[in-house]
Amino acid sequence: MRARCDVCGSDYDKTFEVRMARKSYIFDTFECAIQFLAPTCAHCSCRIIGHGIEVGGAFYCCAHCAKVSADSDVTAGADSCVAAS
Repeated sequence: MRARCDVCGSDYDKTFEVRMARKSYIFDTFECAIQFLAPTCAHCSCRIIGHGIEVGGAFYCCAHCAKVSADSDVTAGADSCVAAS
């Protein structure tokens, strides 16, 4: 079965489906899936593809970005480390 990627529109025979928050998405690469689904760091704008840190409702890629932006006392490995989804 061929399907079209929701991000780049590529018609590829090896697409895959991701279901998130009761919605279904089709992608042809992990790159497209990350661009579409991964949250963006509120400080440096990189995509958060692993664990992120949430401070005051904002997501950050690392403790450094959270500390600089949120002016908080965040340290790496803190309890505020959450899976960014």
